[in-house]
Amino acid sequence: MTTAAPGKGSTRGKAKGTAGNTSGTATGVGPLLRGWRERRRVSQLELALRADSSARHISFVETGRSRPSEEFLLRIADHLDVPVRDRNSLLLAAGYAPRFRETPLDDPAMGTLREGLEQLLAGYEPYPALVVDAAYDVVAANRGITMMLDGIPGHLLAPPLNAMRLTLHPEGLAPRIRNLREWRGHLLHQMERQIALQRSDALRAVYEEVAAYPVADPGVDAFEAGTEVPYFALPLRIEHDGHVLSFISSISTFNTPMDVTVAELAIETLLPADPATSKYLQNHMS
Repeated sequence: MTTAAPGKGSTRGKAKGTAGNTSGTATGVGPLLRGWRERRRVSQLELALRADSSARHISFVETGRSRPSEEFLLRIADHLDVPVRDRNSLLLAAGYAPRFRETPLDDPAMGTLREGLEQLLAGYEPYPALVVDAAYDVVAANRGITMMLDGIPGHLLAPPLNAMRLTLHPEGLAPRIRNLREWRGHLLHQMERQIALQRSDALRAVYEEVAAYPVADPGVDAFEAGTEVPYFALPLRIEHDGHVLSFISSISTFNTPMDVTVAELAIETLLPADPATSKYLQNHMS
């Protein structure tokens, strides 16, 4: 979970679609393709079998002896799970036009998407929910999230609002998280996996910043000491107004996105992990 929010569920802000993805020092489509294949730890033969091609052809493309077609590049990128933004980079490196648009979230063309996100977040209340971009900057949130930000210093709430920073900063939510070491480890591991799958300087910068924050010893939490509640996943246990609330996090993305901005959005919802949390939120938000 990444706990942060800008206001009352508004999606009027612009999604930071430019997540800072880079292609390293490699130039040309061949080195780029080889880089993604090696990053995924897939051999030329295995990739050829997956993509209905030949290891010889893939080798020729990687060494610059053969120019790939658009269809071939997109098929290979799909089998390598290359992010949408970087599929455009592969196409450009091969001399083709980008296939996927990057439309700002506040563009009129995104009106239907914004409306749908606002309805989704509002419909999830009183439980917390938010939408973040590829660098964990918050683009929308509901009242369940803003409730949890009571008392956070203004400098952490200034845009661009970053969910990871708000969650792990010593002046943010971190002092309120009862199982901070476990939750911090979960978040850092989540970011490490994303960095391994993407080439994002922006995401790596956020990771390096939050990983360097000092971690205070919160003492023994009920979660660590044992509890009657049968948690089915690692809970976020966080204090609010003298009560300890427990949440289970779920993250959703869009299926087969055709726009870079949409591809980099993630919707996170926090499900109450026990009856007491559910009752508290319903009473507090009514």
